[in-house]
Amino acid sequence: QVELVESGGGSVQPGGSLRLSCAASATSLKDLAMGWYRQVPGNQRELVAIITNHGYTNYEESVKGRFTISRETTRSTVYLQMNNLKPEDTALYYCYFNGGARDYWGQGTQVTVSS
Repeated sequence: QVELVESGGGSVQPGGSLRLSCAASATSLKDLAMGWYRQVPGNQRELVAIITNHGYTNYEESVKGRFTISRETTRSTVYLQMNNLKPEDTALYYCYFNGGARDYWGQGTQVTVSS
């Protein structure tokens, strides 16, 4: 069993920055990939960024050049550095953990970007 704990969300002005973190509980399961999804009420959850155990990364087009995903493999911890935030980035951000046999999700951390 894996528990994901997210932190770092908050409210910022456009152009500001936030850094999200997600730590997985101790487990014998090694992650194949970790990442972040986000969801706005009324919309489908969408992939923001993902990083595999081999270091491969992928980003949603609108965040490329602004967001950076990184990880600490030994701790199964993933980070999302978000710069030049825009109002359209406002959403509930969920941490994602691919354990091979099944997926795990965090409870979500709110990011709000407004003037």
